[in-house]
Amino acid sequence: MSLSDWLLEKRTLKTKTYFNKTNVKIPEGLWIKCNHCGLLMYYKALNRNLKVCPQCGHHFPTSSQERIEQILDFNTWIPLNHQLTSTDPLGFVDQKLYGKRLQDMKNKTGLQDAVQTGLGKIGHIPVAIGIMDFRFMGGSMGSVVGEKITRLIEVATNTKIPVVIVCASGGARMQEGLLSLMQMAKISSALQRHYSTGLLYIPILTSPTTGGVTASFAMLGDLIIAEPHALIAFAGRRVIEQTIKEDLPDNFQTSEYLFEHGFIDLIIPRTELTSKLKQILSFHYTNQ
Repeated sequence: MSLSDWLLEKRTLKTKTYFNKTNVKIPEGLWIKCNHCGLLMYYKALNRNLKVCPQCGHHFPTSSQERIEQILDFNTWIPLNHQLTSTDPLGFVDQKLYGKRLQDMKNKTGLQDAVQTGLGKIGHIPVAIGIMDFRFMGGSMGSVVGEKITRLIEVATNTKIPVVIVCASGGARMQEGLLSLMQMAKISSALQRHYSTGLLYIPILTSPTTGGVTASFAMLGDLIIAEPHALIAFAGRRVIEQTIKEDLPDNFQTSEYLFEHGFIDLIIPRTELTSKLKQILSFHYTNQ
């Protein structure tokens, strides 16, 4: 064997040994890639930036528990009605029983339903806050979601504190039929009573906020805030195009489009949301 052949064989053997699957271990969940700009980053670094891409500003989905930690003052969260859970009043069946689907979602997310409600403080100012979680059946609004939000607003009205609701939903929960649609009117009535006492209500629209949630409490705020590039809609884009027989703009149903046309008041990145809420709430309290 020539010297060159021997060196080539040694180099090949070394390479095979180095890249042997038993020798290379890459921990799962260590890296994440931004689907918008392609930036590869540590998952912990993304979490430190509140799940906002540091290069392009893309807002990754986040859970209700993470938002509680992001928005509220440390150790001020007091949950309300956290034991409420949906039943299956219609005996609904699609690909699986609705009752079974609910149990699967509870096991997967650790939540009882698609919203967490409670009391807390933002900049030392007490608030009643509801945070929807898209992981639980697409954040759909069923009887429990409607009941928990309504009770939250009633507590806020009685104690004379502002309401903040972080919206993330695919709309009404079809598995509960008419009962889910009734929640729109129930929550809207509670908000009207809250408004009539001169109290503040701030909805925060995240991606996506659609269907019956958009058609009710998401758009009834005194000051409506949205995250950048959030999908905010009632009906789907294709349904609208087929109905009006026209092509829609590329940025249609985004927070930027709605801001330009006066449907929302502010677009605030997640990294600035807490500080802006502190300013808004302190200004509101100062002018009471």
